[in-house]
Amino acid sequence: MATDITKIRNFSIIAHIDHGKSTLADRLIQRTGGLADREMSEQVLDNMDIEKERGITIKAQTVRLEWKGHVLNLMDTPGHVDFAYEVSRSLAACEGALLVVDAAQGVEAQTLANVYQSIEHDHEIIPVINKIDLPSAEPEKVRAEIEDVIGLDASNAVLASAKSGIGIDEILDAIVERIPAPKGDPDAPLKAMLVDSWYDPYLGVVILVRIIDGSIKKGQQVKFMQTGTTHLVDRVGAFRPKIEQLPDLGPGEIGFITAQIKEVAQARVGDTLTDAKKPAAEALPGFKEVQPVVFCGLFPVDAADFEKLRESISKLRLNDASFSFEMETSAALGFGFRCGFLGLLHLEIIQERLMREYDLDLITTAPSVVYKMRLTKAAGEAEAKEIELHNPADMPDPNRIEEIEEPWIQAVIYVPDEYLGPILKLCQDRRGIQKNLTYVGGRAQVTYELPLNEVVFDFYDRLKSISRGYASFDYEQIGHRAGDLVKMSILVNNEPVDALSMIVHRSTAESRGRGMCERLKDLIPRHLFKIPIQAAIGGKVIARETIAALRKDVTAKCYGGDASRKRKLLDKQKEGKKRMREYGSVQIPQEAFIAALRMGEE
Repeated sequence: MATDITKIRNFSIIAHIDHGKSTLADRLIQRTGGLADREMSEQVLDNMDIEKERGITIKAQTVRLEWKGHVLNLMDTPGHVDFAYEVSRSLAACEGALLVVDAAQGVEAQTLANVYQSIEHDHEIIPVINKIDLPSAEPEKVRAEIEDVIGLDASNAVLASAKSGIGIDEILDAIVERIPAPKGDPDAPLKAMLVDSWYDPYLGVVILVRIIDGSIKKGQQVKFMQTGTTHLVDRVGAFRPKIEQLPDLGPGEIGFITAQIKEVAQARVGDTLTDAKKPAAEALPGFKEVQPVVFCGLFPVDAADFEKLRESISKLRLNDASFSFEMETSAALGFGFRCGFLGLLHLEIIQERLMREYDLDLITTAPSVVYKMRLTKAAGEAEAKEIELHNPADMPDPNRIEEIEEPWIQAVIYVPDEYLGPILKLCQDRRGIQKNLTYVGGRAQVTYELPLNEVVFDFYDRLKSISRGYASFDYEQIGHRAGDLVKMSILVNNEPVDALSMIVHRSTAESRGRGMCERLKDLIPRHLFKIPIQAAIGGKVIARETIAALRKDVTAKCYGGDASRKRKLLDKQKEGKKRMREYGSVQIPQEAFIAALRMGEE
């Protein structure tokens, strides 16, 4: 029998990275008896190895708890900016949120971003000040900060420590008292939102649904309104966090169904499920399609692994709808894929999962963003063409380009006062435009507009190292703007190496080119002939290094005698070297590629 709708509370936990979301979720599960003490592990809901190791949440997870006769559906969400998409999906399925703020660190950039998303969904927000047992905790100061910065009333914020279990009962009571019950009509036709879907090797595709109206039960024919396919439901249940099968799910409930679906691509997140026999009139609004921001090439180190890479990427795509890929080839690296990601952390996680879960050795090319180009009108064309460029190697002839536009972002950086100077310099060096600088509770809040191209390389790492990890950073896209951008090619022995070409701003091209040439000079082994390494824009060389030739001592057998004998041998060697340079090919070892592409790590 479906649960009484007035007894249901759906909520998510939102917070900045490392403010204790997953630990709080552990305590709530333990307190409500979801798992026995012996089954508890740290971060129960972070079930990927990589989540446990890095201590971050990547996929949003749900669990159903019971407290004082109420059913609480908890959604644990990621805190990182790259996974903001996961957060928005989870919030759409809830009526309220616990806002967790660290009592020592206060409000940070990501806290704000997630709170504003939650406010947009009209949520009831309960502030929780966590880690109050830390020696450096200042709950009263943080309470004032929540009111000043976010504008939420924090007078009845719950003080808690998820680690030592302080204030857990108060949090559960606050959820029951302050978060509204969901609304829904049990007799209307079925309308359910597809919140998430993932592939389980035993069950096939598991679909997480939030029921809005009607109910869903085993043996029912359901229709996906976006894709138009129908499926037979063969299992209905909820996670407590262990799987528990239920006879049906009613309005306001969150649970899962399986319906013999083979591919996650058929179960599109944000789709609406309805009854195939009496469908709902219109679909739910769904989520906005996710746009990849950063692109890079993934190539197997061993060309024989290409098919394995294709399979692995397709399997990962099953569980991560925000990741896209297409095939590409490169003269230097062979066959591979051009992949799109939501950001650099996303790229790193996918790369690590490929290496770890599928045992692949990969080379990643330098990350690049999507450029828009307006081309001049060619003969016989009605109007000028606009194209999108994902890969610098595909750049058209510069004479045909009228202008190039690159994506810009607006970044909000929170940083303690003593690190403000170096952070401002970093943003200026990256062509940033300062928009705002205010002070909030002893910390500076800086707003900058920056080209995304300058951020994808190593901006985040630099920001963290300059501020000793205290700065927090959040960004949103603000569209494309025209810029003076050029394609920089790297030539080795007068042959262009496509995997190393990149699009840079004209002002930074020379220093980037010089850095690349110097690095390659150390990485490419010496050959029997001189090798020039050049960075060029179009036909103009902007930087050059030369790798000296290895020489055999051809005059060793001459002792004494006329100098012309030595001369003759040396001239013969010189001729040979010249001929070799014309026909010889330079072997660039794989390690040299990998090291050269790790541009920003100095």
